[in-house]
Amino acid sequence: MYRELLFGGAEIESDKANLGLAILRVIAGLSMAFGHGIGKIPPSAGLVAGTAKLGFPLPEFFAWAAAFGEFGGGLMLALGLLTRPGTALMGFTMLVAAFGVHAADPFGVKEMALLYLAIAVMFLLVGSGKYGVDACIRSRLDRS
Repeated sequence: MYRELLFGGAEIESDKANLGLAILRVIAGLSMAFGHGIGKIPPSAGLVAGTAKLGFPLPEFFAWAAAFGEFGGGLMLALGLLTRPGTALMGFTMLVAAFGVHAADPFGVKEMALLYLAIAVMFLLVGSGKYGVDACIRSRLDRS
């Protein structure tokens, strides 16, 4: 059960489909990590205050969680390592960004958070694909 949660994924036979997943995974993951997450480590006073304004208890902890969700989750997605837990963190962060931080904003402002949320949900359901670290770990676990 834990193996499936941590390293599982759909068995996709097509090499082209797996290559497409890998390209999307690497570009989206690195974009999230280095375009959005790295600047939040360590969380600024503004991020902590914004987290408190959203009503989260322990705003410093949740500001760190958001930063890790973007940076760490993005790196995990790019590598295809612990893809499901990583995208769960990233997806929750994007859910809060889209419907908490940008709730009153026009669609164009929340669009990027929604796109990253959709990508996170897709990889949460499908897994990393054939060309990720998770697939290598699954292969080794299957042999033992």
